[in-house]
Amino acid sequence: MHIITVEGLGSCQSGLHPVQEALAQAHGSQCGFCTPGFVMSMYALLRSNKVPPSEEQIEECLSGNLCRCTGYRPIIDAFRVFAKTDNSVYTRSYPTHGEFICPSSGKPCSCGEGKVHNSESSAGGSTCGEHRPVSYNEIDGSLYKEKELIFPPELVLRNNLPLKLHGFGGIRWYRPLKLKHLLDLKSLYPAAKLVVGNTEVGIEINFKNAQYPILISVSHVPELNVLSIKENGLEIGSSVRLSRLQEVLKEVIAEREIHETSSCRAISEQLKWFAGKQVKNVASVGGNICTASPISDLNPLWMAARADFHIVDSKGNIRTVHAKDFFLGYRKVDLAQGEILHSIFLPWSRHFEFVKEFKQSHRREDDIALVNAGMRVYLEEVGSNWQVSDVSIIYGGVAAVSLIAAKTENFLIGKTWDKNLLQTALKILKDNVPLAGDAPGGMVEFRKSLILSFFFKFFLWVTQQMNTNGFLKESMDGTHLSAIQPYSRPCSSASQNYEITSVGTAVGLPVVHQSAKLQVSGRAEYTDDIATPPNTLHAALVLSKKAHARILSIDDTLARTSPGFAGLFLAKDVPGSNKIGPVVHDEEVFASEKVTCVGQVIGIVVADTHGNAKAASKKVEIEYEELPPILSIRDAIKYESFFPNSKKYLVKGDVEWCFQSGLCDKVIEGEVQVGGQEHFYLEPNCSLIWPVDGGNEVHMISSTQAPQKHVVTVARVLGLPFSKVVCKTKRIGGGFGGKETRSAFIAAAVCVPSYLLNRPVKITLDRDVDMMITGQRHSFLGKYKVGFTNAGKILALDLELYNNAGNSLDLSAAVLERAMFHSDNVYDIPHIRVGGQVCYTNYPSNTAFRGFGGPQGMIITENWIQHVAMELQRSPEEIREINFHPEGHILHYGQQVQNSTLNLVWDELKAACDFPKVREVVNQFNLHSRWRKRGVAMIPTKFGISFTTKFMNQAGALVHVYTDGTVLVTHGGVEMGQGLHTKIAQVAATSFNIPLSSVFISETSTDKVPNSSPTAASASSDMYGAAVLDACEQIKARMKPIADRNQHSSFSQLALSCHLERVDLSAHGFYITPDIGFDWKVGKGIPFSYHTYGAAFAEVEIDTLTGDFYTRTANIVMDLGNSLNPAIDIGQIEGAFVQGLGWAALEELKWGDADHKWIRTGNLFTSGPGTYKIPSLNDIPLNFHVSLLKGYQIQRPSTPQRLLVNHHSS
Repeated sequence: MHIITVEGLGSCQSGLHPVQEALAQAHGSQCGFCTPGFVMSMYALLRSNKVPPSEEQIEECLSGNLCRCTGYRPIIDAFRVFAKTDNSVYTRSYPTHGEFICPSSGKPCSCGEGKVHNSESSAGGSTCGEHRPVSYNEIDGSLYKEKELIFPPELVLRNNLPLKLHGFGGIRWYRPLKLKHLLDLKSLYPAAKLVVGNTEVGIEINFKNAQYPILISVSHVPELNVLSIKENGLEIGSSVRLSRLQEVLKEVIAEREIHETSSCRAISEQLKWFAGKQVKNVASVGGNICTASPISDLNPLWMAARADFHIVDSKGNIRTVHAKDFFLGYRKVDLAQGEILHSIFLPWSRHFEFVKEFKQSHRREDDIALVNAGMRVYLEEVGSNWQVSDVSIIYGGVAAVSLIAAKTENFLIGKTWDKNLLQTALKILKDNVPLAGDAPGGMVEFRKSLILSFFFKFFLWVTQQMNTNGFLKESMDGTHLSAIQPYSRPCSSASQNYEITSVGTAVGLPVVHQSAKLQVSGRAEYTDDIATPPNTLHAALVLSKKAHARILSIDDTLARTSPGFAGLFLAKDVPGSNKIGPVVHDEEVFASEKVTCVGQVIGIVVADTHGNAKAASKKVEIEYEELPPILSIRDAIKYESFFPNSKKYLVKGDVEWCFQSGLCDKVIEGEVQVGGQEHFYLEPNCSLIWPVDGGNEVHMISSTQAPQKHVVTVARVLGLPFSKVVCKTKRIGGGFGGKETRSAFIAAAVCVPSYLLNRPVKITLDRDVDMMITGQRHSFLGKYKVGFTNAGKILALDLELYNNAGNSLDLSAAVLERAMFHSDNVYDIPHIRVGGQVCYTNYPSNTAFRGFGGPQGMIITENWIQHVAMELQRSPEEIREINFHPEGHILHYGQQVQNSTLNLVWDELKAACDFPKVREVVNQFNLHSRWRKRGVAMIPTKFGISFTTKFMNQAGALVHVYTDGTVLVTHGGVEMGQGLHTKIAQVAATSFNIPLSSVFISETSTDKVPNSSPTAASASSDMYGAAVLDACEQIKARMKPIADRNQHSSFSQLALSCHLERVDLSAHGFYITPDIGFDWKVGKGIPFSYHTYGAAFAEVEIDTLTGDFYTRTANIVMDLGNSLNPAIDIGQIEGAFVQGLGWAALEELKWGDADHKWIRTGNLFTSGPGTYKIPSLNDIPLNFHVSLLKGYQIQRPSTPQRLLVNHHSS
């Protein structure tokens, strides 16, 4: 075995591999936690391809990787340099006339132009979107091959050997090399589990607690790896990998008569969306079949395509079973003891035999089906008609096994293939495939509609195939063609447009993220990478299994006998206070008497390994007395389950008077339910805590956005002063608000055993546990009443907002407040009343998430804007424009609109996307397309910048200048992929007029900068940048007399001279956001330092029969003032847009409640990537264009860019 890891490809010390270099330079790494996976996927593609891959191959190869930060665009752009689009790019010969040829597009462009240094206003953002793009020439293809790691020759020459390995807990693993050896093993161990890629068995063992003491790898048995093209069909060995099957099917389709390969085409198409490339490379055909999953994508097709399964017993006897007869029940197949699946025989299709695949899932790429199907019909000409001679209609995802629609099949046989057949068949099919109201998977009505839609599509497709060849008399209506239009996604394209307005040596330049090279080489350290001391214990949480219950007893007898067990700690063991919380102390570290949600922490087990701790925690037995839970916002309203003193109001004008005055031509009412969203940061919560000086101090390294909250919480739990608790964070692998407060209760639990045992303790949450217990974006319910004129002017809005806090207050009140602040979005509403309440429910406490309530408030607003437009039969964009607030407008919370760029942003976007023309094109498309429809929209936003709690708007920083001229900066903000450290370093470099490479930021630490606010609210660059600038200016003021006295050729000389003159080269900087404050008693004030404006255009196409959709185009224009780093800001915008796309159109949290009765009460079903689907690379807009507003200089208060301009000009 030869393994190449990302660390082996290259490093900062030895030089980066071209793949790593390309990704780093293209800003394709933000938090960096997913980056090694993308690097290795791309590297594997290059190593496995004999010629440079196409762009399509690159996108397909990356589609199995997930990223939550970047929005994928820079990753695609980075790796396009490896796609062969023009020979000159690879032969170093450029076309004449001196034009640079873009390696991404193969066309002339400006991406190869030289770097911009310190220009006052230089255009940036070419078609490649790069300040200094990497072309294939810079990478040098010949050097790439010379430097490449080779596969060791000794492994090439080595013969495979049968293996027998022993694992933990008595597990034995065999690898036979011959079928006879395999059959002997199966005879000896009838219950043994056969594995190839372990893609299913691994999940069963790790997540479903399945126990398989004997595992037999059948990957090297030659007889099971046969893939043979025969005269009458295709023989496929059960161990054949899905990717190999896919390749052979493509060859067969290209080489054989088209009528013979209908089944092959259907299976090939289904495999395209089956899973990511990495899974298909190891997963086997036989493994997928024998798993007998009711949602298998392939099993309905094997059944429909008349496939036969060859089964061999321990004596070598082979019997044949029709695929239709193989599946006996849920996860049960026709394999007797000692038998294995030997091979699959797929017969060629016959003349006038048509096979088609169908699948609909939440996400097109790498997602389990909601419903899938395999359908086949064999037509014979009888007189002047074509009759159904044979048919198969098989559905997956609707029963415990792939379901044969037998009644429908029986009806179809012998019938003439025409429209009358279709209508009757649909009626029979509706009853033939029943789905109960509480069917597992939910979405019952939608799934029922898919059952009918698939058959409708199949009928149209077969009819069109026959019509094309002139065999059917009855022609098909041309408008129906849209129902059978095959999905084909072209390669995505993108542009980024911005001005580079630089100040000094670094500020304003689109420099690469300072950790990018470490991240692409796998050398960037996260909390879990930190080396642990030798005596470290590992922790696992003991969690509630009930949504609401009294704890009657806790029995740890079995846990104590578990290997490596070192202790169980409960509420009675907490040395300080068991009550914690970021705002009010309404949470318990360990539940003492009652549990109020599934996943609430009851205790913590520590053991010598992570695995042993998990195993022991599952052996703690808890007896409950169940209590009635509150499981929705509507239930909370019904039973008045609200947090005390959470009711708030913001009022402007007189809503009641306006409604009664007659000024409103129309009044509408409605409700908007807004769902939650999982943060899905790629790095799960992790903390390492250890006592110092025998417990006199406690130190920790945590994955958190708020190190100070960890200090405060741990100190409270242990009864220590804050000064004796230190929290450090180097970087985190994504946060999005989810690690602002909800990481603290995990550290609080871990600190108890660490302190009491006087040993280091580490916890790393598994993904499913993290998703289950740490809370999500708040779901909201908005009830509105809107009055307006026939001309479209909004006169009055009465709005009630409710958010689902979960079982503790956490930050829910502040989230509600920001939603209330943003409930006008950008509109002038003379009379407005916004009320809000925080609902108490029996779910894990919901928490901060990107936007912090603002997106929920704005999306509710845009829904009632849409409602108004429908009432007036006008476009929503017209209604929006009519109601834009003007400069100087007084908002409903008392703040005056200043420096508004709303109209500039809107007009630039409208011109860029040519909105009137696009709308007309879409209208024409919809006129001629019966089943596929397109829609367009333009939406503006206004977002207030500041924490809405005044005291949090402060920041500290510590700056050290060393005698070699380098600078070390420490500040209170956390680097989580948003480029904060890079921007802060740019501020320091510009202030000292030194190269960016001379500034270093190591980590965030509470013993360097105490009392820091969380890194959140889009305010960190402003606050910490200004604090660092303050410290730099203090040091410069001390250096000035020395600098004025002598000429120094460099900053290092000046620093050394100052040191020799005993000048203090260290300073603490501080900043407070000026002129803000809000009084909820009167509902008026200035909660925000300023507002930033943006607008987005999107064009979407949807299949109305299945709900399948894709975003054709997205254009965004954002006003960010003068950006500290436009490339990083563009990346944040793109990532946020794709995350928002996921929230609005893909991601769905499924809890055990009245709407999901098939889920256990209060449990989260979507607790991992298998069930919760964030956008993948194939979900981003096909055309993705982002611009930063140009040509308008805003005098925003005290931002680092503004302050630096003032310092430089003076």
